[in-house]
Amino acid sequence: MAGTQGKCMAKKLMDKIKEGVSVQEVEDFARKYTVEVFSVFAILIGSISSMYDFFTGPKMTIFFLAIGLILGIFFPAPVERGLKRFYSFSFKQEKMTQMVIGCVEIVVGLFIPFILFGFLGLLAGTSYHYYTRHAQIMSENRPNKSTRHSSGDEHD
Repeated sequence: MAGTQGKCMAKKLMDKIKEGVSVQEVEDFARKYTVEVFSVFAILIGSISSMYDFFTGPKMTIFFLAIGLILGIFFPAPVERGLKRFYSFSFKQEKMTQMVIGCVEIVVGLFIPFILFGFLGLLAGTSYHYYTRHAQIMSENRPNKSTRHSSGDEHD
């Protein structure tokens, strides 16, 4: 069922790409996902800025990403609380304030991308911690396969 649903969604997406996207659809998407759109642009601009050594090089960016990742893995609860506060603050704001925060995020991505990537490291670290723990819990809760030898005459 999931395979056919995925194929159907892929077909709809391909049809949509062939048709083209109207300006109204792009505006509606950007209104609905304002924070995410600005974050994507900030990451793209920060990546280019870091990659081509505009203001800081990739060494600092990778270092801060790694530091954020390590902190997120070893201290997931306080990092997650801080991230929840930040995102709940962002989503509670009016659209204009969200746009200002997004523009600040883009400027940070351009001039000091290592701050932006350190933040992404925190997100990645908490996500890593969550999914590894979730996988461990799932494997512990999986029923054991008992090996029973049946002679063929026995019935359950």
